[in-house]
Amino acid sequence: MRHRMPGWEKVLRYLLMLAVLAVAVGPFVWQLSTSLKGTTEDIYTSPPRFLPAHPTLHNYAEVADIIPVWDYALNSLKVAAASVLTNLVGASMAGYALARLRFRGRRVAGLAFVMALLVPVESVLIAQFTMVRDLHLNNTLTAVVLPGSVGALNVLLMRNAFAALPYETEEAAVIDGANVWQRFVRIALPSVRGTLAVVAIFAFMGAWDDFLWPLVVLSDPDRFTLTVGLNFLHGTFQQNPRLVAAGTVIAVAPLLAMFACLQRYFFRGVGEGAVKG
Repeated sequence: MRHRMPGWEKVLRYLLMLAVLAVAVGPFVWQLSTSLKGTTEDIYTSPPRFLPAHPTLHNYAEVADIIPVWDYALNSLKVAAASVLTNLVGASMAGYALARLRFRGRRVAGLAFVMALLVPVESVLIAQFTMVRDLHLNNTLTAVVLPGSVGALNVLLMRNAFAALPYETEEAAVIDGANVWQRFVRIALPSVRGTLAVVAIFAFMGAWDDFLWPLVVLSDPDRFTLTVGLNFLHGTFQQNPRLVAAGTVIAVAPLLAMFACLQRYFFRGVGEGAVKG
């Protein structure tokens, strides 16, 4: 017999979900509202007014006039696309090796990826900069991509997804004469499409939102990513939060669009690899 939830518990759950929604989505809604308000409209009214009285896109056009925001966005898109590609290829291959292949040092390799998650990014920043400088890659978009080209978290996600697949399917392929590469490409990868979507989203978000490393390694304004470029906008126009809000919305919009396109695979991929760890 199915247990019926008490009414007060149902109300409490909905209130908690609304509170979490307000905390998570509220700041973005406020930024979107601010970016659509004209200069004659007060943005500090009490209580706050989320709906602009006279919505306008003038702030977005002014941001584009002040800084080359679309060039910055193109640079960020190049970095994010390269990061997605390298993570999909590298993390899937490493995850498959850790989950399905038998080799000496496999447990140590898996532990190394776990330990990599515990290392703060700031603690290796100088070593990363020294390395890309010695490779003569500083002040290039390639240098921005390299540190996050294969994320440890993405490798572990792929490892768990591959480990959850039944061995019988690969055993049948072995009997048919399939080698390791054929089993990886034709059997394993199509079975973990959801996790691949998760890795793609995480890699895109990490590369698109990264601020500290591009700020350190890039010195030519023509190569600035969007996050670095918008930081100069904020520093120059601190008294005009409408422009800052418009720049923030421009930076967040591609992330929302990507998640909207891949959300079906994302929620399916979250559950992949839950049977085995």
